[in-house]
Amino acid sequence: MPTNPKVTAAKRQRERDKAEKRKEKELRRVERKKSKDVVERSPDEPDPDLAGMRPGPQAPLY
Repeated sequence: MPTNPKVTAAKRQRERDKAEKRKEKELRRVERKKSKDVVERSPDEPDPDLAGMRPGPQAPLY
């Protein structure tokens, strides 16, 4: 049974491409994490995401 060396070379190239893509993706993740703005808030300051909310049952939307 003869083997086809072309298939092996193509597979190696695919594996190299996948590894390179993984490295680039990891670098993009690191860069995105570094560039993310860090918001420092004091503990006394209310959370803007929770502003306007009140505990208990909420009023109906309609």
